[in-house]
Amino acid sequence: MARQHAQLPVSSPRLLASAIGVAITAGSAGQMVFAAEKTESKTSGNAIALDATAITGEAQDSTSYQVEKASSPKYTAPLVDTPRSVTVIPQQVLKDTGALNMQDALRTVPGITFGAGEGGNPQGDRPFIRGFDAQGDTYLDGVRDTGSQSREIFAVENIEVSKGPNSAIGGRGAAGGSINLVSKKAHLGNSFDGGFTYGSDQTQRYTLDGNYQFSDSAAGRLNLMSHESNVAGRDKVDYDRWGIAPSLAFGLGTDTRVNLDYYHLESNDTPDSGIPYTIPTGGSAARTKSNPDKPYAGGDHDNFYGLDRDFRKGRTDTATFAIEHDLNDALTIKNTLRHGSSMQDYILTQPDDSKGNVNNGSVWRRANTRVSNTETTTNQTDLFGTFYVGGFKNSFSTGVEYTREQSEKSSYNVNTDTTPRTSAVTTNCNPGLIGAASGYNCTSLSNPNPNDPWNGAISRNYAGTDTQADTYALYVFDTLELSEQWLVNMGLRYDHFDTDYKTYNAAGTTTSKGDDTSEFVTGQFGVVYKPAENGSIYASYATSATPPGNTLGEGQEGNPLGGTPDRSGNLLSSDMEPETTKNYEIGTKWDLLNDRLSLTADIFRTEKENARVQVDTSSYENAGKTRVQGFELSASGKITDKWQVFAGYAFMDSEQVDGGPLGRANDGNDLPNTPKNSASLWTTYQVTPKLTIGGGAFYVDDVYGSVANTTMVDSYVRYDAMAAYKLTKNVDLQLNVQNLTDETYYDKAFSTHFANQAAGRTALLSTNFHF
Repeated sequence: MARQHAQLPVSSPRLLASAIGVAITAGSAGQMVFAAEKTESKTSGNAIALDATAITGEAQDSTSYQVEKASSPKYTAPLVDTPRSVTVIPQQVLKDTGALNMQDALRTVPGITFGAGEGGNPQGDRPFIRGFDAQGDTYLDGVRDTGSQSREIFAVENIEVSKGPNSAIGGRGAAGGSINLVSKKAHLGNSFDGGFTYGSDQTQRYTLDGNYQFSDSAAGRLNLMSHESNVAGRDKVDYDRWGIAPSLAFGLGTDTRVNLDYYHLESNDTPDSGIPYTIPTGGSAARTKSNPDKPYAGGDHDNFYGLDRDFRKGRTDTATFAIEHDLNDALTIKNTLRHGSSMQDYILTQPDDSKGNVNNGSVWRRANTRVSNTETTTNQTDLFGTFYVGGFKNSFSTGVEYTREQSEKSSYNVNTDTTPRTSAVTTNCNPGLIGAASGYNCTSLSNPNPNDPWNGAISRNYAGTDTQADTYALYVFDTLELSEQWLVNMGLRYDHFDTDYKTYNAAGTTTSKGDDTSEFVTGQFGVVYKPAENGSIYASYATSATPPGNTLGEGQEGNPLGGTPDRSGNLLSSDMEPETTKNYEIGTKWDLLNDRLSLTADIFRTEKENARVQVDTSSYENAGKTRVQGFELSASGKITDKWQVFAGYAFMDSEQVDGGPLGRANDGNDLPNTPKNSASLWTTYQVTPKLTIGGGAFYVDDVYGSVANTTMVDSYVRYDAMAAYKLTKNVDLQLNVQNLTDETYYDKAFSTHFANQAAGRTALLSTNFHF
């Protein structure tokens, strides 16, 4: 069955974005000169975004890798005085590294890996932070961004990564940390940035970022993106997406400010089915920790084990209305109302090891399918500012949140057309069944053909699961300045989380249902000592809670809602308590070289207690325990006026301490997706006023795919390089070569079946215009 490609009309926004990219290059020299003259007449003040939540004194250098403060008012102190590990990836790092999506960007932060999606666990970004799954812990401008998706960054200003349990700030989950995307918003001043990128593997990318000031206090901004590409070193895999993100702002520079923002992204990809793990002669049950299976493609790492039937479509829409008012010079109130939806629709053929394959040179093709949509409505009100009590300054933030999340999940019926054939097809896959003998469901390990004439049939399966959750929350944060040397940072949050689900058959008849109500209080407490104005030493403690149904079926549920079925489909009983995580951290932060370079170091210990484990054949209890401990180092900013660096190192010693009576065999094992060592180094040097060169190295240690430690992907080092040249003050060129040595490595490990291979050497040449 051939993949059906939708025909886009001429008015398609994707084609519109492409047309804009072409139009950029067709601008006359006279227009460029005129624009340059207008640019020179701007004052520096007109180029500053007057968002009261983001300005903390003098404007920072927009090209610097150093960031002084997180965007959310919940962080009540500058980063140097915040007693926890927070890494901000600024816009300049995103540009210089040639990052095209969130996964590209997070490569620059050690301690973060990515896991693979399958059938039950949806496709999309699945980051692990300090060894804990953070698929449901991504935020947009401080509000939870629910729904599994592959996130673009064309409308992202910077990315904030908070490590360690973070429920006090973000709510449920966040056992290992959270990720906050800060969007590009309208600001005062006129500006225009556009460009196009052509690259290897038929890459074509067009972007536009225009801001226009309508009046003394109103402005609008528009971001557009169109992207098409194949993937270096992978047969058949391709990406096709477009997006638009308009923003309006009123009252800028006044006491009352209003922001209206919208984000739309559509994608239509051929997804990567991954590379199968090897299997010992005795089958997958014979895997051992001493000799873990690794991905193997039969001699050609370009091999694609999917079929032409495969597709993955996605759509994300997010609308935000925010109003902010300064009650006085020291007190601001802000209300954010957001509604968003995230849809996924895919058929993914994965290389499956359940048919006795791989070890005999054959691979079974198994279809994973999903049709899901998640809608989220959030209203969040924040009050923040400063006040004095007893002569002591308090920088505080407090607020209330209500969120309703609704997820609908169903699938496809994929008839693999094996019934008319031999009974051996349903139990085995071997070289004798490759091709027509198995309806092309059994294929060659070394030479798979994605164009095989698969003869099955596809239809919608309307049986599925609906999940709904309501969150009511209160929170308060405060940084108390006891003296110039001593600060106390405190945070407390109360959550009431109601969630329920129902499953239903294709006729719409409910087959099972359940609900749960969880109430939990999470917090953070830190003490900061400042031996100098530009440095701090801190000790902190923070907690998180992961209630049943945390991800609404939009991620891997370690603590699922309702009973978990056994192999016969019978529901097992469970005490359904929230899992709890706590973190102890000691660290130091310094701004050196006239506050141009930020250095940090920390030692941490994160423990998940009350983890859900199976205790006998009929029940689960929250009685397990896991632990991750280690240390981290980072550097960001300018060593000299011409030399910038963004670097880090993370050591993580992970362990399943107690897997419960039935999981005790894995006690003492490393946690999956948790490398012992990881490091990144990205640096640039301005050779001349027009020429900048840079490069980076990224190292990730061996990573296990499962807690049994029987599947693994090897460590790797990836090297990148870049060079940028300013043709004029308005036009520049940039060349990025990613994976410079064409290293074959795997950046996503699934627990069984397969691992995802990263892209090979990729060259990207960008032409950028700035007015």
